[in-house]
Amino acid sequence: MFSALLRASMRAVRIDDQAIQDRDFAWEDQEAPRPLPSKPFAFLWGLVREKFAGRLTLMVLAVTIGQAIEAFEPYALKAVVDALTAATGGDAVTPHGLGVGGWFLLLLLIWLGSMGMYRVYQIVDIYTSPSIRALAQKRMFSWLLGHSPRYFQDNFAGKLGQKVKQGANAALSLIEILMWDVIRVAVLLVVALGLLWTAAPLFSAVLAGWMLVYVLVSGWLARHCFHLSEVMSEAVSTSSGRIIDAITNADLIRGFARTAFERSFLGHYLNAERFRSRRLRWFLVMMRLFQMFSIMALLAVLVWVAITRTMAGVMSVGEFTLVFTLAFQISNTVWHLSDRMLSFFEELGTLAEALDLVSAPHEITDTVGAPPLRLRAGGIELREVHFHFPDGTKVFDGLNLSIAPGEKVGLVGRSGAGKSTLVKLIRRQFDPQYGRVLIDGQDIAHVTLESLNSAIAEVPQQPGVFHRTVGENISYGRPNATQAEVEEAARKAHAHEFIIRRPTGYDTIVGEQGVKLSGGERQRVAIARALLKDSPILILDEATSALDSESEHLIQEALWTLMEGRTVIAIAHRLSTVTEMDRILYLEGGQVVEQGSHADLLALGGRYAQLWHRQSGGFLAAAE
Repeated sequence: MFSALLRASMRAVRIDDQAIQDRDFAWEDQEAPRPLPSKPFAFLWGLVREKFAGRLTLMVLAVTIGQAIEAFEPYALKAVVDALTAATGGDAVTPHGLGVGGWFLLLLLIWLGSMGMYRVYQIVDIYTSPSIRALAQKRMFSWLLGHSPRYFQDNFAGKLGQKVKQGANAALSLIEILMWDVIRVAVLLVVALGLLWTAAPLFSAVLAGWMLVYVLVSGWLARHCFHLSEVMSEAVSTSSGRIIDAITNADLIRGFARTAFERSFLGHYLNAERFRSRRLRWFLVMMRLFQMFSIMALLAVLVWVAITRTMAGVMSVGEFTLVFTLAFQISNTVWHLSDRMLSFFEELGTLAEALDLVSAPHEITDTVGAPPLRLRAGGIELREVHFHFPDGTKVFDGLNLSIAPGEKVGLVGRSGAGKSTLVKLIRRQFDPQYGRVLIDGQDIAHVTLESLNSAIAEVPQQPGVFHRTVGENISYGRPNATQAEVEEAARKAHAHEFIIRRPTGYDTIVGEQGVKLSGGERQRVAIARALLKDSPILILDEATSALDSESEHLIQEALWTLMEGRTVIAIAHRLSTVTEMDRILYLEGGQVVEQGSHADLLALGGRYAQLWHRQSGGFLAAAE
């Protein structure tokens, strides 16, 4: 019978209906990323105030009423004892007008009422806590994706993903502790002050004085504990990042027989984590000692005063029961909160460290009211562009360059000449320190990044692929593409043949970072993805570098078809891939030192011609 009821309840809430789950957060998916507060409580308040104020208010009321009802349990016990005393003395009715049975019934109602309100809290929490955690992750993830490429170069990818998950879990844990444990203790202490006053004002004065000292000392200890927790969280995330980095490069470690070195290298970070954990735990032991002695002191004073007053005949046995039971209720509840303080400060440090990392201001942002890019022909122009990296390395010093609409331009030159940086400036992955980059006469710094990225398709030298199906990776640039269009793009990129050889075809999962595909297969998928995106501006960064000569020849045909009517920038080390370009730019030291067609540059006999003659099979020689 119980299993039938459980199945019925599961069907009622339809917890397995993915469409309902997705619709529950449809509003969040439509919102633009917003700046994240860098402080934990500001972040929590933003989540609660904006989307969950009603539910959390109901939960606060439920736990407040439940704890208030439960706090009257000692008073009901006092009345039962007084009623029993009166009954054994020949008077079955207490001055309150209820007999033993009446007060016992009231005690049962107190138990049922408090448990009922706690169940209300839990039911509302079912529809609140998972949503808070999901929203926290979405907010952090959305802001994280808006960071510049430099940000991701400076941080471990695994560490960033871990911070999003840990930060969201920490936010939920903090809300639960505040909503449940802290509110229960606060309500209990307030009610206890009133109940103890009925026994004797002295008891209320003792409790009030103890509360003042306890809160002040605990607050002082909490500040230091928070700092230690934040330092501990940073050590954990750093060691986790090192572990993920090593796992990602497991083949490299094995190939260079560096397993022992990596164990020693990781040991340094694990030792730092161990030391900081030990320091935090020692401090928490000292906090608990203070809390334990303070709680024992409160319990001892209240109970001893109650005993002496009862033996002196000033208090009844029922009033002694009230003080004794309430003192133990306070001590147990406060001690439970003290135990939860370990989790509270650990989670607070985790959230603070996650927000400190993720909530950093975006380096590249849309200007206020920026319009979308209005593409007409795809002309590109760089005017007096000055750019250097944060470490002071200068790349461009007054670069001027104009690429006509529909022109196909090849970028060549030795490593460090600025080819990739030039492309990143056009993509606005970097902002120049001075100068402007224009597309169709519009400064890309004053249009939306979304529209700029939509206007450009890129095939990088090391293409990224998701741990998803081949079909999903190809259609990523145009999610509404039909299966026929996906397959047509794959055919043009000569990827269709290897895809259909797999048992699951276009539903084949490619693995993390495309580990189930060869380098050439990954590059063909990236080419098919760019073909399907069909953007007016095309960037090729050694797009055929991982292909054999026969495949390269076939894909070059598809690329030339794709290039028709588009502005193309192709970075090449293999010069044979740019010989048919309208113009070839030879970069050196951040300047265009030679430009012209392949034939013109060979006739010039300059740097390009020297590179061309040094190549064997289209590759640069190993040394000059």
